[in-house]
This record gives sequence, structure tokens and C-alpha cells, in this order.
Amino acid sequence: MARTTPTAIWLMRAAYVGLALLIMFFHLLPLDTLPRRWSPPDLLLAMSLAWSVRRPDFVPPLLIAAVMFLADLLFQRPPGLWALLVLLACEFARSRLSPHRETPFLAEWFAISVIVIGMALLNRVILGILAVEQAHIALILVQVIMTIAAYPLVVLLSQSVIGVRRLSAADAETLGARP
Repeated sequence: MARTTPTAIWLMRAAYVGLALLIMFFHLLPLDTLPRRWSPPDLLLAMSLAWSVRRPDFVPPLLIAAVMFLADLLFQRPPGLWALLVLLACEFARSRLSPHRETPFLAEWFAISVIVIGMALLNRVILGILAVEQAHIALILVQVIMTIAAYPLVVLLSQSVIGVRRLSAADAETLGARP
């Protein structure tokens, strides 16, 4: 029997928020005072996409939007833009890669890669239109590549350590999912 009780769902939602806050905390720690020549992967994005594809009941849209808006404020990005893009990407991925249908991992990874690349391009275009100062394109490309490369690791850790697995057919029926 899978963990689909309301208490378990709320605990997983709290785990998502806790992990997001932990990622933000370590991202903001001043471990190196010199500017980096590379960008780390966007683990918040990878985690949000992985959880929304595998267990959409654990990450409702309002929770994703709130966490990403907080990240925008803490990371001094234009408030709301990246949060909106992540929310749209998670909802698009949720609708295309249904958690109760069997999708091979390589197909999921490819779809997530296309979504991440599209998000980065759309973010860059919108910031360019609004004449907002942006990071160098090489840093953005490195971050996109690192995020795509980190996605399988995020899925593996989410599945093996935290227990965010795809819905079984019985769980999907219990939650009222469409076939």
C-alpha cells in the first residue's frame, strides 16, 4: 500500500519546503569570496521538476510558486519571473509526462532537458527585452548543462532517500487521476 494518506502528503510537502530552504541556505553561504567562473546546477529547478513529474500531489502549484518566489527574493533575481517560468514548466511537464503512465527515464530526461533549455532561453529573452543586466551567456549555458546533468541524480536521491516514486495504477485511481 502506498503512502497516499493526507498526513503523508502534507509531510512530503513539508519535506519539499525543507529541502528547498536547505538548498537556498547552502547556496547563500559565503564559502568563496572570489567570483566563480562556472555556475552550479539549479537544484531547486531540478527538484521541482522531478517531484512534479513523479508525484504532483506532493508539490501543488501554489507551493512551487511560493518557494520559487522566495528564491527569487533571496537570490536577488527579478521577483516573480523565474518563479513564473518554473511554475509553467512544472505544469507543462506534469501534463505531458503523466505520473501514472509508464514513461522511460531517458524520454523523461530528454523532455526535462528541452524544458530547461526553453526556460533559460525564455528567461534570457524576457530580461533582454526589459533591458535587465544579465550574466554572461557562458555562465547560463554551464548552469543549464549542469542542471540537466544533475537531474538523474536528483531523481535517484528523491526516489531512494525520500521516497518520491511514480504513482502506481491503484494510487492514481485513488487520487482520481485520468488514465
